[in-house]
Amino acid sequence: MTELSTDRLLLRQWRDSDRDPFAALNADPAVMEHFPSLQSREVSDGLIDRNLTAIDERGWGLWALEVKETGEFIGFTGLSVPSFEAHFLPGVEIGWRLAKGAWGNGYATEAARASLAHGFGPAGLDEIVSFTTTTNLPSQRVMQRIGMVHDEPGDFDNPRIAEGDRLRRHVLYRINRAQWDATR
Repeated sequence: MTELSTDRLLLRQWRDSDRDPFAALNADPAVMEHFPSLQSREVSDGLIDRNLTAIDERGWGLWALEVKETGEFIGFTGLSVPSFEAHFLPGVEIGWRLAKGAWGNGYATEAARASLAHGFGPAGLDEIVSFTTTTNLPSQRVMQRIGMVHDEPGDFDNPRIAEGDRLRRHVLYRINRAQWDATR
C-alpha cells in the first residue's frame, strides 16, 4: 500500500475510524459550499470504499489526510479518475477536501504537492488536471500554488450539475510532467 508523507502530513489508506469524521465533513455546509448538495453517510462511505479499492489496486487514489503531530484525520487529498465525459478526459484529476478546522494552514497545498510528486513519479502520469466551480477561489489558489495553469478555453459545464445551477460552470487547470519538473 502506498502512503505519502510530508513534513506535517500523512496521506494514507482509509481506516474505519475515518468514517464518522468524514461523514461530518461531507455534511458541513461550509465545506460543501461549492458542491451541489451535502453528502449522506451512505454517499460518504461509498467514496471511502471506492478509494480503498483504488489505492489497493493502483497504488494511488484520494488518500485520507492526517496531521502527523496529532494523528487527526482532516479530509482527503490525492488523485482520481473522473467518471463523467468531458473534452479533456480520460485523464487523472488531483483533488482535496478538508474539514473547516484545517483550513488556512497550507495543508491542501502541501498534500497536493506530494500527490503531484507521486503522480509524475511512481505513477508515471504525463498530465494531471484539476477543476472546480468558478466561485471556488480557495481551491483555484491551491491549483495555482502547486504550479497548475488555468486552461481558460478548456473551462466547461459540469454534466453532473443541472443546467441553470450556479455551480455548473467549472474552470479547468492542468499541469504536465515538464511543468511539474520546472516548479521543483
